[in-house]
Amino acid sequence: MQALILAGGKGTRLRPLTIHTPKPVVPIVNRPFLNYQIDLLKRANVKDITLSLSYQPGKIEEIFSDGQDYGVRIHYAVEASPLGTGGAYKNAEKHLSETAIVFNGDVLTDMDLAKIVAFHKERKAAATVVLVPVEDVSAYGVVETDSEGRVQRFVEKPKPGETKANTINAGCYILEPHILNYVPAGETYSFEYQIFPSILKAGEPFYSYVWNDYWLDIGKPQSYLQANFDLINDRVQSHPVYRHGLPPFSGTGEAPKTDHVSVIDPSCTLKPGVEIINSVIGPNCIIEEKAKIENSVIWAASRIGKEAMIRNSVIGKSGIIGKNSVIDGVILGDKSSLTDYTIA
Repeated sequence: MQALILAGGKGTRLRPLTIHTPKPVVPIVNRPFLNYQIDLLKRANVKDITLSLSYQPGKIEEIFSDGQDYGVRIHYAVEASPLGTGGAYKNAEKHLSETAIVFNGDVLTDMDLAKIVAFHKERKAAATVVLVPVEDVSAYGVVETDSEGRVQRFVEKPKPGETKANTINAGCYILEPHILNYVPAGETYSFEYQIFPSILKAGEPFYSYVWNDYWLDIGKPQSYLQANFDLINDRVQSHPVYRHGLPPFSGTGEAPKTDHVSVIDPSCTLKPGVEIINSVIGPNCIIEEKAKIENSVIWAASRIGKEAMIRNSVIGKSGIIGKNSVIDGVILGDKSSLTDYTIA
C-alpha cells in the first residue's frame, strides 16, 4: 500500500494564518497538521507516503525531510503551477505503483483506513470514495449510491429536492494504479468533475464507504479552532493528546490556573494570576500577570500583556497583545501587534 496526500493548496480560506505557514503544517495542538494524517496512515501500516506540494513546498520539506524521524518514507511531488486534485495525482505517478490511499491535506479524521482498504479489496473495486453524512448538503458535492454502495451519480451543490442523498465526498479515496490512465499528464484536472465521471462512464467497479464517525475540514478559521478543541477534549479517538503539565512557576503571588484540557508547551512562561481555559499555547510564549485566555489558540513566541483577555481567537506566531486588551473572535496572522487597551 502507498499513500498520496494532496497538500498543495494555498489555504486562502484560512488566511491570514497561512500567509507564512502552508496549511498542511499549521499547528494543531502544537503539532504540524500533516502529523495527524501520517499517524493515521501508519496505524493502517501504510508507510510509503508521497506529499503533493505546490505552495511554499520548502517549508513542508524542511519539517518532514525523508520521513525517517516519523517512521515512514516520504517522497515529494512538487507542481510548478497548481494542477487541481486530479492533476496533482497524475504528477505523483512515478511514486504510485500499488493500490493507493489518496487524502486531501486538510481533513482531520479518525478513519479506520485498514477497514476501508479491506472493503475496497473485498469488492475488487477499481476505486472507492469515502463519504460522510451531513445535515445540509447544499454547499457540497453529494454522492448518490445504490444499496450495495456502488457509486451512481455526483450532484454538485444540489438544490432542494434535487437529491435524497445526504453523503458528501470526505476527501479520501482508495485507487488502483490504472486509474492514473484516466488523467492526462501536465493538465489541470479534477477528481470530482473529470476522473470520477470517467470511471463511472467506463463501468468500472466504483464503490463508496460511509464513515459515520469523526471528520472535519480544517480549512476555515472556525473549523481550525474546532479541530484544536476536539483534540484536547478527546473527541478524536485515534489521536490522543499528550500533556506536559504546567510550565515551572517560580514567581511570587497567585499561581497560574488552567483547566485539565488545555495544552501549554513547557517552554512557556506563565506569570502570577494567569488563567487558561480550553486553549492551546505554543512554544516560548510569555503570558503576563492576570491575563486570561479562553477557547483560543496562541502560536509560538507570542506575548500576551498584563490583564489582557483573549477569547475565541487565534494569535499567529510572534504576536504581541498589549496589556488590558480585550480580544474576542479575532484571527491574527504572524507578528501582529495590538497596542495596550485594544478592544477587538
